[in-house]
Amino acid sequence: MLDAKEIIARRVAREIRPGTLVNLGIGLPSFVANHVPEEIGVFFQAENGVIGLGARPPEGMAEPSLTDAGGGFVTAVPGAASIDSAMSFGLIRGGHLDMTVLGGLQVDEKGHLANWMVPGKMVPGMGGAMDLVAGARSVVVAMLHTAKGEPKILPECTLPLTAERRVDLIVTELAVIRPTDAGLELLERGPEVSVEQILAATAARLIVKDDIPEMQLD
Repeated sequence: MLDAKEIIARRVAREIRPGTLVNLGIGLPSFVANHVPEEIGVFFQAENGVIGLGARPPEGMAEPSLTDAGGGFVTAVPGAASIDSAMSFGLIRGGHLDMTVLGGLQVDEKGHLANWMVPGKMVPGMGGAMDLVAGARSVVVAMLHTAKGEPKILPECTLPLTAERRVDLIVTELAVIRPTDAGLELLERGPEVSVEQILAATAARLIVKDDIPEMQLD
């Protein structure tokens, strides 16, 4: 049986189109690279200056000098490049990223993301997330649906917003949700998850139309 993070990573991988430049945030989003075949020509980027991230290396096979922005060990695909931070953020701020996949602490009914906290708390600062949400053509939030039993999808974020831009898609282990002008629309259910379970785990109002299909992970 797949665990929650595996479900999320597999489902997000289905959103990634061939031949695109995609940023993967630290933590859970970094696992998405494990589920995208190299042959489709996707180049994953990290803010620390790597283009062409591959899947995480097997245990004991890590190259200490090859990490993502969070310091996690990664591999590199053929054609990968190392660039400086100025070039890396030039790609982000210049609108050259097709997609970014970011973790989230909260998302609200307007599709606003909060994925950082004040110094000394869960995350020391926003890092490159503010630039990524503002600059990428598509923003996908990959996060667990709840934290310690409390909903993370709320009527309004209580943590500082990463940006005022509405994200394009939210993927959790329970649901795929699309923020719209009318609110948060439920698109898919997680494996063996009912609509009732999703509604119970979500503090924000969800728009539910017709029958909601179960998400495909292959």
